[in-house]
Parts: sequence; C-alpha cells; structure tokens
Amino acid sequence: MHRTTPPRPVDITTEFPELAPLARTAVRLHPRPGEPAVGDSSVGGPLLWPRDEPWPTCPEHAGPWHLGFVPDEVRAQRRVLTAAWARAEGNRLMLTPQEREVVDRVGYSGRRIPQNGPVPLLAVAQLYARDLPAAEGDGLWPGPQETDLLQVLWCPFEHGDDCLPQVRLVWRRAAEVGPTLSAPPEPSVIDNGDYLPSPCLLHPEPVTEYPAPHELDEELAERVRAWEETRDYLYQYALSVAPGWKIGGWGNWSFCDPWPMECPDCGGPVRPLLTVDSGEWDNEQSWRPVEDEAADAAPGVVHPQTHEPTQVTIGRGYTMQVYSCERSFGHTALEVMQ
Repeated sequence: MHRTTPPRPVDITTEFPELAPLARTAVRLHPRPGEPAVGDSSVGGPLLWPRDEPWPTCPEHAGPWHLGFVPDEVRAQRRVLTAAWARAEGNRLMLTPQEREVVDRVGYSGRRIPQNGPVPLLAVAQLYARDLPAAEGDGLWPGPQETDLLQVLWCPFEHGDDCLPQVRLVWRRAAEVGPTLSAPPEPSVIDNGDYLPSPCLLHPEPVTEYPAPHELDEELAERVRAWEETRDYLYQYALSVAPGWKIGGWGNWSFCDPWPMECPDCGGPVRPLLTVDSGEWDNEQSWRPVEDEAADAAPGVVHPQTHEPTQVTIGRGYTMQVYSCERSFGHTALEVMQ
C-alpha cells in the first residue's frame, strides 16, 4: 500500500525565503511488515546475491564464541509476541507455558554462544532504482549511474566510539547478478536483537526537507526560534527533517551539534545516503502517513507497534545516519548516531 505523508502545517519558505535554496528531496522508504523476495526492495529481506560471490564477514568478530543472542530465537520470540498481543484483551498479555518458554529463552542479557570463524554480516536492506519515485533530471537514485541496486549489510556487533553496527554498502546492476545464492550464511550469534531487522516491504515516497536548526547560521536559527514562539509546533520536528528510514535528505541532528565530517578513506566531503531510524514517527505524529492513522489509533496493543515495523533500535531510540563519499562510491561509509 502506498504511504502518504500529511502536508506540513506551513510552507516554511514563505516565512523564511532563504531556506528555499537549502531544500533537499529525501525518500521516505516506509518499511512495513511483509514477505519480501530477492526481487523486492526491502528491509530485513533476502538479497539478490550472486551464487559465486563470497558472503561478507566481519574479521573483528571471529569467535570462537561471543556473548549475545541467537537470531532464530529472537525471531521466534517476536512471532510469539505478535500472536499473543493479537488475541490479548486490552493491555493484558497472557502467554501459554510453551510461549513463555520461547520468550524467556531469549532473556534480557546475552549468553555465551559459539561462533566458528568470522561473523557473517546480516542483510539489512536492498533498494532497486526502479522503486524510487521519479524526479526532475536523472531521478533520485543515490548511487553510481551504471548501477540500479543498493544492498546494505552490517555486522550485528557494535563498533567504534558511537557503538553502531558496522555497515557494508554494495552497488550492483541487478541484470548482471546471474544465479543467486539460495541460503546465505547467518551469524550464530548477534550482539543485540535490536540489530536484527524484521522483514518489511518498502513503499518509497519523496518529501522535501530543510536543515535541522543545528545546521542553520546563527542569525537565521535565532529568527526561527523567535517565530516558533507564535506556533504550536517546532521547526525541527514538524518542518525540517523527516523521521523514519530514508534515502538522502538532511541529517537528523538531535542530541548533539553537527561537526565537520569527512570520508574515512580520502578525507573528502560526504553526503547523507541512508538513515536507519528507531521509529517511523515520534509522539508528535505529524509525519505519520495518513494510511497508518487508523491502525495506530486502534485500541489495544499490537506487536510490532505500527511506528516500529522493522524492530530495529539504534542506541536509546536514535537514528543512524550513513554518509557516502562525494568522490567515490567505493569508499568506506561514515556512520553517525544522531
């Protein structure tokens, strides 16, 4: 089903014309639970991966064991909770003894689990160029012109100072893949169930974004703050950067100020490529698609919640912004928690 973001409460460029040149088109991916195949754009679905191409692994996590969780046990727990909440009365969850055993098997802290060799990366997302909405010029495809498929994988263990799963980007021409890998390897252990995406189909939609107030010059930011005092909404949350999984747009600066960022390989400039978000909208709900309003407002509890379809959580509910080098798509991606 198509997803439609409600109109913004005001055209901010009529209030501040100097914002107009700063407008960027972002593509909200709108992942929703489904059963994707290798030919679909998806989050947490199977990848169109060549049968004769090695599946990537993380050499920093090579076993022989790790503290963590078993992916299939996390999936089983999710299935049980989905079924249990579907039959629940009100907000009271009742589990059978068998269901309780499945839920408790995952637990709240990891256990020591064997892992033979480097940890295989998890399939996170793939996006076909054909599924991006049309736009002026060459469209909204964010990758090399000779490619039409973006695949995103990550190590399911935290890396670096930001404690984020380390991302690997793969750009392809889908028609050149040939015979596909039918059963990709999967890690026997993952650091956190929050890094295991639930299968979702995508419903891409273009939206217009403007810089977060952190990225405006001081004089303009101060005028925007003064203007907000006469409104019942804030520029940052209602008018600047869209929440949710998306391609392109602006960075979702929230708990920290922007800092100069550069490509890890060449030191060159970078641009936002992919945002992985913990939720599709926040408590304000102004970005909630109109097609999701009824389900989100329905009484009772559903699992997963309407605004958390991928069941991915970054940090304490933040976003992971993946930046790509403006000089070369082959350079290492830069990841920032925002």
